[in-house]
Amino acid sequence: MNKGKITVWKETLDEELAKEYGVSGLGACPMLKEGQVFHADYAKPEGFCDEAWKALYQYVFALAHGAGNELFYYGDWIRKPGVAICSCNDGLRPVIFKLEATQEPSKMDYTPVR
Repeated sequence: MNKGKITVWKETLDEELAKEYGVSGLGACPMLKEGQVFHADYAKPEGFCDEAWKALYQYVFALAHGAGNELFYYGDWIRKPGVAICSCNDGLRPVIFKLEATQEPSKMDYTPVR
């Protein structure tokens, strides 16, 4: 198993929705910044947003377990193997992430117990 690479690509703010539903002064996500890079396999990386992790972990887990050799969702989503473009679940200010398979080995040992 290898680690997956998580890159914070874009911080966004839907100004129309924020104006109607957000608190006064709501801005882009204060937790993550464009260009930050994290590596993970099964567990949330230190300093990573809990809510973003909930939205991304299944893709990171899949990449860490070999999905990097194929296209996600039968090739009708992302055209590049080993890559997923995802966002957190904040509807007012979602953060966009690029997830990538890597060759960096995980430190987890998944030796079967007999």
